Amino acid sequence: MSFGKTGMIKPIARTSSVTVTRMKMIAAWRFFIRSSTVEAAVSAAIMMTPLSYRSPKTEVRQSKIHGRGLFARADIDKGEIVAMKGGHIVDRETLRREITPRLGPVEIQIDDDLFIAPVTEEERESSMLYSNHSCDANIGMRGEITFVAMRDIRADEELTHDWATTDDDDYSLECKCGAPNCRKNLTGKDWQRPELQKRYAGYFSAYLARKIAMLAPGP
Repeated sequence: MSFGKTGMIKPIARTSSVTVTRMKMIAAWRFFIRSSTVEAAVSAAIMMTPLSYRSPKTEVRQSKIHGRGLFARADIDKGEIVAMKGGHIVDRETLRREITPRLGPVEIQIDDDLFIAPVTEEERESSMLYSNHSCDANIGMRGEITFVAMRDIRADEELTHDWATTDDDDYSLECKCGAPNCRKNLTGKDWQRPELQKRYAGYFSAYLARKIAMLAPGP
C-alpha cells in the first residue's frame, strides 16, 4: 500500500508470477529470433565466401590445354601471389573413395597422405583454382597452398603449374599440354627427376621440398 497526494491509501500494482513468466518467454523468443537471424546471415555470408583465393588479376576462361583454365587479366610480377587453395583437409583414402568419384580431380596434395579439397558439390566451384598442368609452367608453390608467379607474366597468358611441384602419387598418364618441352608422359613421381628439381628449385610444395632435401647427397 502507499499514500497518494490526497493522503488516501491506494494499492500498489503487482505483477503476477504468470505475467513475469510470460514476459520472460517473450523476451527469450525475441532473443532467439534475433540470434537466428544473425546466425542465418553469418551462414549465408560464409556460404558466399569462396574457399579458395584467386588474385583479382586473374580470371577463368576456356583453355586450349583442357576445359577451363586460369588466365592473367593483367601483368603479374614474379613472386606475386596468384592463388591460394582452400577446402577441407582429407586423407588419401577419403579422397579416392568419397570425393574423387563425385567431384572429379579437385584436390591439391599438401603432405604424404593429406590433401586439401572441397567435399560437397556446393563447395566445388568455390574451391577450384582452374590452373591446368603444363610442362612449361609459369606458377609454382610457396608453402603448401599458395601459388606464386615464377617469372613475370603478361596479360592473357594462361597460368599453369607443373604437377611435379605438388604431386607424390602412383599415377602415369599421357600429357597433352602442348608445350615445346612437353614430357608426353606424366607420373606422380616426376618430382624425383633431377632436371625438374633444378628447374623448379624454390617452387616445390613444402612437403616435396623436404623430400628432395632428404634425397640430396651429403657433403
